[in-house]
Amino acid sequence: MRALARVVLGVAVVIAIVVAVGLLLPRGYRVERSIEIAAAQERIFANLEDPRAWVKWTVWNQRDPNMALEYSGAPAGVGAKWAWRSKTEGTGSMEFTRVEAPALIEYRLFFPDFDAASTGQIRLAPAGTGTRVVWSNQGELGSNPLMRYIGLFMDSMMGPDFEAGLKNLKALAEKAE
Repeated sequence: MRALARVVLGVAVVIAIVVAVGLLLPRGYRVERSIEIAAAQERIFANLEDPRAWVKWTVWNQRDPNMALEYSGAPAGVGAKWAWRSKTEGTGSMEFTRVEAPALIEYRLFFPDFDAASTGQIRLAPAGTGTRVVWSNQGELGSNPLMRYIGLFMDSMMGPDFEAGLKNLKALAEKAE
């Protein structure tokens, strides 16, 4: 009986430590990647401002070519929105919330399966003879200590997809030159 009480107490202590550490972790996360592209901002921006163009360079669409896509709102720019359903890439939606051609696109992402939202942006700026493109995404993890642990891995989960997408965008924009 004492052994069982010790085990229960030990498990309770471990749970309390995990929760306490989780509460001390950051409430938010930020992922950012960048690349230099030997193309004019306008040429690159043309592949960003229309959601239908994203299928040509994002890795999520390449991993699931059968992804169900639905477009709504404006055809491009502020208010352009699309939603997707995929067995491998999940369910979500993205809407452009601010656009400053040819230098900035801000968006809001929503994943209903997790009731999770985040915001992001793609910034373009002259760099040498081309353009520097910076893609970032950030979100709040709330007060749930277990979600905050997930925040520790957001960069390693999202970062490689951003890198691959930016490489695809680079190839697309430079091929068009």
